[in-house]
Amino acid sequence: MVETGAEPPDSRFTLRDWIAGAVLFAATASVILWQNAHVAVLFDLSYILNTAERIAAGQVPYRDFALPHAPLTFLVQAAIIRLTGRVYFHHVLYAAAVGGLSTVLTWRIALGNLRGRMSAAWMVALLLAAPLTVVGIYCILPSPEYDCDCGFWILVAVWGLQRIASQPNPDRRYAGVASGERPFSFRGWRRGFLAGVALCVPLFCKQNMGLPFLLAAVCAIFLVMLARPVRRGSDQREGAHSALAALAGVGLAIAAGALALHWTAGLGNYIHWTIAYAGQRRLPGFGAMLSVYVYPAMSWMLPCVVAGIILLGFGSKKRSGTGKRLLEIAAFLLLAAPFLFALAALVIYDDADSRGDSFLMIWPTAMVLAAALAIVNLVRWRRELSLRVLMPMVLLSAINGTMMSQQLWGSTYGIWPLLMLLIAELIAGLSEFAGRKATSRRFAPAFAVFVSAAMLICGGFYMTSEERLSYAYLPDGPAVHSAFPALAGLATPGPFVPEIDELLRYAETNIPFNDRVLLIPGEEPFYFATGRVPQFPVAFFDPTIDPYSPAEIAALARAHNIRWLIVKTDVQTKEDPTPDRAELMSLLMRQFAPAAHLRGYDVYRVRAAE
Repeated sequence: MVETGAEPPDSRFTLRDWIAGAVLFAATASVILWQNAHVAVLFDLSYILNTAERIAAGQVPYRDFALPHAPLTFLVQAAIIRLTGRVYFHHVLYAAAVGGLSTVLTWRIALGNLRGRMSAAWMVALLLAAPLTVVGIYCILPSPEYDCDCGFWILVAVWGLQRIASQPNPDRRYAGVASGERPFSFRGWRRGFLAGVALCVPLFCKQNMGLPFLLAAVCAIFLVMLARPVRRGSDQREGAHSALAALAGVGLAIAAGALALHWTAGLGNYIHWTIAYAGQRRLPGFGAMLSVYVYPAMSWMLPCVVAGIILLGFGSKKRSGTGKRLLEIAAFLLLAAPFLFALAALVIYDDADSRGDSFLMIWPTAMVLAAALAIVNLVRWRRELSLRVLMPMVLLSAINGTMMSQQLWGSTYGIWPLLMLLIAELIAGLSEFAGRKATSRRFAPAFAVFVSAAMLICGGFYMTSEERLSYAYLPDGPAVHSAFPALAGLATPGPFVPEIDELLRYAETNIPFNDRVLLIPGEEPFYFATGRVPQFPVAFFDPTIDPYSPAEIAALARAHNIRWLIVKTDVQTKEDPTPDRAELMSLLMRQFAPAAHLRGYDVYRVRAAE
């Protein structure tokens, strides 16, 4: 039986699809370009660009210098440098393009999950993608970043999985489910293989995000194959063949990546820096991982939502009348409680921190509800599992993996599309739970309209307040643009950009190009802007990236024949990223003598040999 009003699962692009996709892309890209025009976090930006400059110059990460992160983001930025030259704005355009594509991908994935399951699926998917124009990938932290790239490739992989998925249909409850697929299809094998390769790409962007996602996706594919073996009939064979092809793609991609690392950086070096060392520095304890679910507001948000679901169930059993309408209104308000709280916080609180915390509380609430719905669906469809049924678990694995590095508040900036996919799944569940009567069919679309509006309003305030970037000084006032050609497009308020420009002019005039330079902590795109090749085996001096003690750093400076030392005295980050700076400077002053005092920088030259 097909639900009345449900849309057919036609995946072809129509004119309205092209228009909607273009609007989503343009809106997201415009926000990212606007963000870059007035704000930059030099701590993050310089780490990416200076490391990319090393790679563009021929250095190999993990072998020639320490790097606790997976390589793909740095390789992509290095490729941009090699192809288009050292111009910062080119990297801004990359971020805008990836951000816009991510919003469009999220819309299409949500549409694929909703079609045939609820009325107005096209419009609901579009509404749920709309908030990503302000909180999507690269909207919050607008410069190239590995978390954002990983979030994008997770979406690509989910889209690939969706294209090979077969929906369970024992009673033809959903519309458009295939009932006579071909026993073999080269297209199915190709799609499955490419989806398997795509599953591995996030692992090479950010390991704590990509690895849980990959493991969960592979487990989901195995479960589907066990539940739906090839011998069950021709209508299942293509899906089984695609699943086998996906596993083949995963195996080949992992093997190819391991061989590439073995022949370049050394597989042992890669494992040491990205797994052993990174885990030692960033992996939190189990209690800290669970802390994202333990917040006071959860004690009333979850009961409200559960009560709303119960009332919705009672309302769907009533045929008509005022009682049904009142139950649905009460259910709507209870289900909307987390979003109403976030909206109310914009009026109740004056500080951006409290407003941001209230908005971010939507995350754990949605995650708990999505996990509960996923368990219900597993029980409901245990004999007819599909990748669609298992996809919420795969997304939850990626989200929880992301939060392993900075827990809830610090980790969400690159994965808001995953939250919207979870919310889309929850709304589809509400639609099925509400029943098929005309009034019930309108409940889920109406709720989607409210959710979209609330997320747009709260997300807009969250993004424009720069609350996620509060670890950096972003003074009030106009953004100051760099006058240095390579940094065209770099702008942020405060004195930081003019200080960088002054340092770059000093270096052009006074520091020979081939002299080796060491920057502490490294909070400026010095190597990127000048084209100099870093010769010190540390890209940035903070507890995550720097593996050496002050004594070891001083010894390495001598061993690598460092001629100039540049120390940033006016850091943009609110906490000095170099915790042992006093001890380190005490040791380095035995090797270096003052050469110049600039705005924001002290420059030292190596002492003459005695």
